[in-house]
Parts: sequence; C-alpha cells; structure tokens
Amino acid sequence: MRPLQLYLTGTASWFFAFGIQSVMFAWLVTMVLRVSPEMVGIAQMSLLVPTTMLLLVGGSTADHYGGRRIAAFAQGAAAVPPLFLFVVIALEGLTFDAMIAYAIVIGLAQAFVTPARDGLLNQVAEGSVQRTVVQASVIQFGVQMFGFLLASFAERIGALPILAIQALALAGGVIAFTRLPVVDDRAHVGRSLRLGLGKSIADGGRTVLRSPAMRAIVIQNCAMGICFMGSYIVTLPLLIREVHDGSSADLGLLNAVNSLGLVSTILILMRFGDLKRQGRALLLAQMTGAVALALVGVGLALEQTLLCVFVWGMCGGVAMSMSRTIMQEQAPVDQRSRAMSFYAFSFMGSGPIGALANGFLVEAVGPEMALVIACVAMFAVCGAVAATSSLWQLGRYLAPRTRFLHTTASIAHRLRRHDTPGSSALPRSSLDAAFDDWSDHHAGARRRRTGAVQLPMPRRAGPHGLHHAR
Repeated sequence: MRPLQLYLTGTASWFFAFGIQSVMFAWLVTMVLRVSPEMVGIAQMSLLVPTTMLLLVGGSTADHYGGRRIAAFAQGAAAVPPLFLFVVIALEGLTFDAMIAYAIVIGLAQAFVTPARDGLLNQVAEGSVQRTVVQASVIQFGVQMFGFLLASFAERIGALPILAIQALALAGGVIAFTRLPVVDDRAHVGRSLRLGLGKSIADGGRTVLRSPAMRAIVIQNCAMGICFMGSYIVTLPLLIREVHDGSSADLGLLNAVNSLGLVSTILILMRFGDLKRQGRALLLAQMTGAVALALVGVGLALEQTLLCVFVWGMCGGVAMSMSRTIMQEQAPVDQRSRAMSFYAFSFMGSGPIGALANGFLVEAVGPEMALVIACVAMFAVCGAVAATSSLWQLGRYLAPRTRFLHTTASIAHRLRRHDTPGSSALPRSSLDAAFDDWSDHHAGARRRRTGAVQLPMPRRAGPHGLHHAR
C-alpha cells in the first residue's frame, strides 16, 4: 500500500471508532443512566478536558519523537477504554463514575493521536495539500457515518458487540500507522529535545499568533468549540430525548445525517477542485451553518430537524476543510505538528466550556432556545472575524505575494552564485523585473478597488538594451 493509503486507513480506523463512541457515550449517559442536563454537560466535558490539557504536549511530543510512533502508541492505548466498558457492562456495573473514567482515558489518548496524525498528512500528501485534506475529510466523515449507524442498533443488539468492534477497529489502525514508511527527522528531534518541551510549545504558540491567518483560524475555532461543539454533544442529544422522546436509533440517525452533509460537501470540493478564497469560504460556511442550526430551535418536527442538521453538516464540510488547509499551508515544516496541535487545541480546548455552558443553558431555557442563543453568538463572532481580520481576503492577495517572494528568493540565489571572483555581475534587469512584478500587483489591486482604467505607460530603453515601463 502507498503511504497515503496507509495513512487514510489509520485515520479511518480512528474515526470509525469515534463515530461509535459519539453515539454510545451519549446514549449510555443520556438515555440509559438518564442523568440531568448539567450531568450530561459534565460527562461530555470529561471527554474533552484531558485532550485540552495535553494537546499541546502531544503536538510537541510528536515533533520530538515522530508522528508515526506517537500515533500508533496513543491509538493502541485508546483501545483499552472500550474493553473496560465492555467488562463493566457485562458485569452489570455501569455507573456514571465508570463513564467518567472511560471519558478521561479516551480523552488522554486523543490528545496525542490528533496532532501526531495531523502532522503526518503533509508527509504523505500526493500533490495539493488542500486535496489531501479533502480526501482525509471524506474518509473521516464517511466512516463516521458507518460508526453512527452501527451504534444506532445498541438497543436492539446490546452494547457489548458494538464496544468489541470499536476496540478492534482501533487496534487495526495501530497496524496501519506502524507500517507507514515515514522517515522521522532525527536531527530535528535532537535539537527540539535540547530546547525543552515548554520552550517547544511556546515557539509553536508564537508562530501561530504571529500569523494573521492562523490567528484568525484559532479565534473562529474557539467560537466553534463553544457554540457548535457544545450544541452538538449536549444540546442536540437532550433535544432528541426531551422534545422528540428519541432512542439510540434517533441519535445515530442525527449523527449520520450530519456526517452525510459533511461528506456531500467534501465530495463536491473534490469534484470541482481547490477553492481559491479559502478564508472567505470558511467564514460564509460558518455563518450559513449558524442560521441552519438555529432553525432547529424554532420547534421543528424530527424530519425537519434532520434536514437542518444535514445543511449544517454541509457547511461544516467547507469550514473544516478550509481551516485545516489554511493551517497546513501556513505552518512551518519543523513546527507543523505543534501548529496543528494549537489548531486542535483551540477547538477541543473550548469544547469543555461549551459542553458545560450548554448543559446549564438547557436547564435554564430549554434545548431549543439554547440552540438559538449559541448560533446567534457564533454568527456574531464570524462576522467580527470577517470585518477585523485578513481571513476574508485570504487567497486573493496571498498568491501574488508568494510569487514575489519566490522571485526575490531566486534573485538572492543568483546573487550568491555571481558573488564569486571572476563571475559576472547580476543583470540589473532581473531586479527591475522583480520590482515591476510587485509594483504591478499593487497597481492592479488599486485599480480593482477604485475602478480606475489602466493607461498605457511610456517605455524607455533600460540597461542591456531592454525596455521597462516607467
């Protein structure tokens, strides 16, 4: 198998098991144990807090020791909690404390799996990074749907066989990551280890915060974790239980419809190619998704709720693909796992806040009004990011600037090549051409903003008999 195929196999195994977990955990806590909305929020928060606390450590560890090694080890550890839950349920000893223990251990494993796996993507990409991100997203949400659908049969076939399948899937991913032919940069490992783990994390944080694009991604990710993740893992299950009197099948169908929307959008992206204005697509998708999810809170029937969740999922397919692509392309090579850990940290780290806040919000105003409040907040944050950051324009001006930097790098290389005894001087025309390329870009940008008409410029002879516009 090619490296990309092995990578996608390992990714598929994790998200198939994650799909099972998403339904099983919510079903066991919400409908089997039937705890209060506040306790549902605390249970979901227990899944996210360990990931939040150690996600940045996981990213630096992956940069230190290699993503393949960390991904395989952490995914192997993640196979233990389903087996623990299997034994507890078989002995008829299921309690809320057992669910919390399961959540903490699986959250710890995810803190190391996520940045390690994301850091490997660039090393196995075949062609465009955005296209590889889209392929990984198709696999992610496609297999999640199968996990959701399998877990929806929990009330019919029982929890034990489903938990066993979850553990086996995770073990299969360990084999795929172990066989991945990725060579770790050991020189970088030694250097990073000498810097120390704390400084390594701090360097990654400074890199992300100094980049306008990555900084904007982190801001909207935090809002998404609080408003959207909290709604997804707390408010929607409670809505199914209290408004629609649902079962595990309804929970599974809700999750599957959301993933179907995600996959549908991603397949469209694969069919029509890369998006040029990635930041604009991200923000528009988030705001449209907020409107779609808010409609669920106006008192719709179950079928209409599923349709709105499908549209919300379609918007999420664009948002998640574009945000991951921007981070992958902007992150330095030697800090990619750390940058992706900050990406995941901004989303997963705000998730516990969203879970707890939505639990208390549902208790105070009900699940439907809680959805509306969360979506209005998300829409407002995305509008503010669009108005105050460079994310809205990302893709429009980045490419010309990148071309200019490539041109100047080429000139610098030629200067070094000619800066030797007996070599000829660099022709002035090369520097002129680089300057003209940069000037033309800004002149064109001004014309597009003002609607001015370009007039022909007089040309005069330059050095070496070449003509240049002045």
